[in-house]
Amino acid sequence: MSYNNILTETLNGITTITINRPSKLNALNRETIQELHNAFDGADQSKDTKVIIVTGSGEKAFVAGADISEFADFNVEEGGKLAAKGQELLFDFVENLSTPVIAAVNGFALGGGLELAMACHFRVASTNAKMGLPEVSLGVIPGYGGTQRLPQLVGKGRAMEMVMTAGMIDANQALSYGLVNHVVEQEELLAFCEKIAGKIMRNSSVAIAEAISAINANYKDGVDGYQAEIEAFGNCFGTEDFKEGTTAFLEKRKADFPGK
Repeated sequence: MSYNNILTETLNGITTITINRPSKLNALNRETIQELHNAFDGADQSKDTKVIIVTGSGEKAFVAGADISEFADFNVEEGGKLAAKGQELLFDFVENLSTPVIAAVNGFALGGGLELAMACHFRVASTNAKMGLPEVSLGVIPGYGGTQRLPQLVGKGRAMEMVMTAGMIDANQALSYGLVNHVVEQEELLAFCEKIAGKIMRNSSVAIAEAISAINANYKDGVDGYQAEIEAFGNCFGTEDFKEGTTAFLEKRKADFPGK
């Protein structure tokens, strides 16, 4: 599939999705959000993809925010629909993918850009990365899950400060806050993410999908995360991966998971 705003490449089990709007610092417009949805969906369904890495083109920005020109004249109803559609199509969609998603944050991740990074399963930042949710400086609030995912990752107090000041934090602050897992030099960023992806791919993709679902359950209203874990744990016992993993362990050999 061809895209106007993103690039995709699949190699050795890793699909890399690159947001490619350098003149707009990779800002998210509606077309880009739709294209990202299609790319993530396609990668998730592909047998050739075991891990997804998402990043931005160039050296300045992961995603510098949403494309404000698209919604500057929206009314209340249109604004609500914009947030609802975006969350459904991309941000919630990415969070709940069964394929692991790593955000390679290679520069500015602001507004919708940080919200996209937070929707990924975890984040690795380059040393030049800057992160923030500046929406209140425009008279609006984060609408793509930022008010929910940021406190889950960094705690309520820090999230309140970041949102209310509309300020940015650097990569090392993000690391100390727990917002990113690792910080590396920009030229090492993708290789580092690919190395982590390689470690992930050694394990059962079926079990990983169940683990993602169980971990996410703890953050959903009205869902008992412990019960979700019990059910996911039980589901694993009916898989070929479980049979292969346990057999390989008992036979003292490396498992060759069929992914079923």
